[in-house]
Parts: sequence; structure tokens; C-alpha cells
Amino acid sequence: MPKRSVGRTTGSALMVGALLVASACSSEGGGSASPQGDATLVFGVPQPPNSLDPAELHDGVQRYVWGALFDTLLYLDHEGELQPAAAESWEYSDDALTLTLHLRDDLSFSDSEPVRAEDVRGTLERTRTTPGPQQGNLSAIDSIEVPDDHTVVLNLSEPDDNLLTSLAQAAGVVGDPETLDDPQTQLNPVGSGPYTLNADQTDDGVVYVLDRRDDHWNAEEYPFETVTVRPITDQTARFNAMIAGELDAATVNGELAERAVDAGLSLTEVEGASLAQIVLADRDGEVVPALGDVRVRQAINMALDRAGMVESLNYGFGVPTAQVFNPLSSAYLPEGEQAYPYDVEAARELMAEAGYGDGFTLAMPANVMSMQFQATLSQAFADIGITLQWDPVPAQSSGQSTDWAAYWNIGGAAPSSRVVAQYFAPEGSNNPFGSSDPELNELIEDVAAEVDLGEADELYSRINQFGIDNAWFSPALWLDTIWATVEGVEYVGSALSMQDLRVFDVSE
Repeated sequence: MPKRSVGRTTGSALMVGALLVASACSSEGGGSASPQGDATLVFGVPQPPNSLDPAELHDGVQRYVWGALFDTLLYLDHEGELQPAAAESWEYSDDALTLTLHLRDDLSFSDSEPVRAEDVRGTLERTRTTPGPQQGNLSAIDSIEVPDDHTVVLNLSEPDDNLLTSLAQAAGVVGDPETLDDPQTQLNPVGSGPYTLNADQTDDGVVYVLDRRDDHWNAEEYPFETVTVRPITDQTARFNAMIAGELDAATVNGELAERAVDAGLSLTEVEGASLAQIVLADRDGEVVPALGDVRVRQAINMALDRAGMVESLNYGFGVPTAQVFNPLSSAYLPEGEQAYPYDVEAARELMAEAGYGDGFTLAMPANVMSMQFQATLSQAFADIGITLQWDPVPAQSSGQSTDWAAYWNIGGAAPSSRVVAQYFAPEGSNNPFGSSDPELNELIEDVAAEVDLGEADELYSRINQFGIDNAWFSPALWLDTIWATVEGVEYVGSALSMQDLRVFDVSE
């Protein structure tokens, strides 16, 4: 199950599970939610939106704010399946070069003006021609036609299996083209979503107050009349705000979970929310020749004690993994988890076979994502003769560049099309050296042109198998996210859910 009560069989997580049963009955938390439709919600997030301009939106936790203000054309449900949103239906041509979207006829902007197909075209045209985080996600669009007020036709220069997913995310928002270039849009846009921003109570970067639009076509999906989003960067500060009764919901780490239960909070563990892994990026050995040998990359995979990392580094809240596709994905291969058992001796043998029995030095960027894992990774690599050299980089630097032959990465769970686009495509953000392979290239081209979802799933599985066999990555564990909530508020999302307000509900 993607959502369940916290409980493990070892370590501190077992104590949390035992305490959770008692806290569920005794909590007297100050949650303000109620099932009558006038509920309120206050929750904490680690960062604010950088902008509310559709061309500058980022996916992830920033969606909690902008996703309330804008509809997207499509929507990914809690199982990661595409669902209608502003577009009530869609279809591809047989050659996958034309995507036709049929809009709902009851869409409206927050100023009560109707949403028409021209508005969708205007927003998409601006996003795909404006340098920004979403431009690349619309790069396959060659032209956009609007045959009537409720139909949008996207003509593509090449098939793009990631396009539908992008239209369910930030690239697919519906804005008002007449106001998009107004500087005020960055702070308080005319939106199409189920909420409006309460400008009087909002302090950009500090607190965002959202008021529900009862005239929105999908208002019944949102039980909270008023939602307050508080960006609080520090994990402990967010937890303290929960304890002080200032928040109804926030994430906590494994270290704080037991204290949260002691404080009378309910916990929901979202399994497999983020993938923690080493991206072995230099697969042709351009910077570090050793990484050009698949045996070295396989040895690195066998040097990781994944189960031990889950217990010692994440308090038991996680799942060991050897693949980059999420367990909820149809491309996931259960047998793939047996590919690289923890075996230091076998790893050393592979290193010797590859001519690196004496080891080598590998520089990796040290940032906020790697800090918790550096000591464990250094020891694991040392066990097979590799000396890790951790070089500090700015907090915002991920290491996704040709400056680093390998780097530690933590990324959210994603649909199969997005995994391929980010990790396997030559231009992918987690493929900085542009690695490619004839077999893989053919699979990527085939899945991009495949309109049958069943056939596409089979191709995604084969891409996954390629990644495992060729050790393009050294995945370590799926990190669980733990949501703490007060009485009356419930987290109902999964690892594949969009990070928007539909992951929260009132509880009985």
C-alpha cells in the first residue's frame, strides 16, 4: 500500500509503530479541519515558489502554491496514472505526431472570464518560447492550432512520450495570456485553479494564504475553504512549529518521528517517495577512465550495503533498491533487485578483472544532499579500493555537469516517461555526459512513438533492464517521506502523487 501507518521490524521505527496505536486514540491536536466543507489547513513546506509566472514554475513542493492557483491540462493521480483536468479528453494520431486536447466547457479564470482554447495556446506558446525550467518539456511542439474554443491541437516535430506527463505538471498550466507579462503575475496571477491568493494576508516567501473558489469546476475535490502554506526551510523548525500548534501538517524525518508520536501527532509513511543514488555519469571514461568499464560500475553496485543504509542512515524508513524505476511503476522489475547483492569480495574480483585491483581516486561533489551519506559511501568505496574525494560545492549545485564523473543524487519518484527523459535520454538532466547506446537509443525512439500504453510499459521495462545490466547508476534506497498531521487532517497521497492540495483530506 502506498499509504500506511508507520511501523518497521527493527530499530527506532518499531518504537514509533508501537506508540502510534496509542496516539491515534489519545491525540487532542488542534487541527481545524471538518467534513462540512469549511475546513482550514495550515501546513509547512521546505521552500517557497520562486515565481508564480507560468513560464518560471518548478515542479515539486513549489506546486503546493501554484497548483492551487492554476489548472493543468492533465493530472497524475495517486497511482501515477494520467487523468482529465482542464482537458477532459485527448488523443494522439497514429504516428504520434499530433496530440489533440478537448477542453472542458466550464473552465473559468479567477476574474470570472471563461477559459478558451486560445488561452491555452497563448500560455503554451509563451512557455515553450521563454527560457526557463519548463521550456525543454515542450520542445517537441512545432506548432499549435485552435480549431474551436474547446479544442487545442499540438503538432509535434518528433514523438515525445514525456509530453502528456509534462502537461500534467508545470509545463501544462493554464494561464491568462492577457496578464502573463504583467509583473504582478509573478506574485499574484490571474489563475484558472481552485484557489485564489489572498494578497492581503500573503507575504511572499514567508506565508501564502489561499481562498477556495467555490465557482471552480472541481471545487468539490478540495475540502479546505482556506489553506495557508508556510515555507520553513529548516526541518527542526518545521517540527517545532507543529509541536507549538502552528501547523496542521508537515514532513518529519525518521529521527523526529518518535517525538512526533509522543506529541500526539499522527504519522503517515509514504513509501518510495525519493530515490537516493550515485549517478555513474562518465560511462565512456572521459574524465575517470575506470568508470568506462562496466565491471567497475558493477563492482560499485555490489559494494553498497543497501539494507544497512536504510537502517543506519534513515532510521528504517526506506526500501533498498538497485533500479531507478519506482516500485509503483509498471516498468519496475522485482527480479532486478537481485542483480547486485552486497558482496565486497565479488566486487574486488571485478575491480581486479578490470585492471583496477589497486583502486583509484574518484572526486564527488559534497552538498546538502550528500552530507548524511558521505561517511558510509566513503567506507563502502574504500572496501573495494576506491578513494572518494568529497569536494564542497554550493548548496544549490547538484553535480549534474561534466565537472563530475559521478555524483550523489536524491530525486522524487516520477512516472516512467519522466524517468527516461531525465536519466536515459542523451539530453537528460541526470545524463550530463550525454551517454548513449544503439540498443538504448532504439528503445527510447520506440517508446516515444508508441501510443499503446501496454506496449509502452514493456519498452520501459526493457529500458530499466538496460540500466541495471550496464550499471549506469548505483541506486541505494528509496527514501520514505513521513507526514505528521493533527487530528482532523489526513495525508492521502502516494509516492507518485502530484505535490498539490489533493494529497490532504479531512479525517473523521
